[in-house]
Amino acid sequence: MIEQLLPASVVTEAAYDDAVAPGEGLFPAEAELISRAVDKRRREFTTVRHLARRGLARLGRPAAPILPNRRGAPQWPEGVIGSMTHCVGYRGAALAPAGTTAGLGIDAEPDGPLPDGVLQVVTLESERARLAGLAAVRPDLHWERLLFSAKESVFKVWYPLMLRELDFSEAEIVVDPHDGTFTARLLVPGPVVAGREVPAFTGRWGAGNGLVVTAIHLPGQPAAADPGPSGAAPPRAVREGEGTGAAAG
Repeated sequence: MIEQLLPASVVTEAAYDDAVAPGEGLFPAEAELISRAVDKRRREFTTVRHLARRGLARLGRPAAPILPNRRGAPQWPEGVIGSMTHCVGYRGAALAPAGTTAGLGIDAEPDGPLPDGVLQVVTLESERARLAGLAAVRPDLHWERLLFSAKESVFKVWYPLMLRELDFSEAEIVVDPHDGTFTARLLVPGPVVAGREVPAFTGRWGAGNGLVVTAIHLPGQPAAADPGPSGAAPPRAVREGEGTGAAAG
């Protein structure tokens, strides 16, 4: 699914389960990080790094440890921009060479309601006001969960560029329910890329197989308009049962 939301220049790897045994193939520093973790954490951590290293190989890069920083953001090898995501039943990684890509953010979430009280914390009043209109277009989709996923993707692009937190209230998400896109307007000064401040991120979303997924690709330098995956136009929302999957973390 994630691969349908990103341009062809981005390498994606995905899995719907943990085919790799917990700890298998990890570098010593990675294995140490999860040595006392519960089984679920060990499994998702191992699988998503296995996928990330498959992506590095496709970019012609050697395998390397991918360790989280103090905020939990994965630290990629020099010259690589990447993002990872994992949730129940889904693991994925997206990678691209630095330069033409300045930022990547991917997120997958179960297509279900947010826990009680979370919606008020993660959304703006303006975003909540649009939920009814979104539900009228597609009542089967949990749009509040998609908003949360989009904000997670925004943060994954933002943090490596700015090295500071971005509050949920500092980006306003506007989702187009018809063409599978969304815009994240930054309500604070944005990152400077290729000499210009970026006031907003644009992304794509999809849904299917019990999941909602979002992805943002931030170009690193002025170029022709992003043609979308394999040169295609931005996809419409993926219908249930469509899509082939990717993972988080």
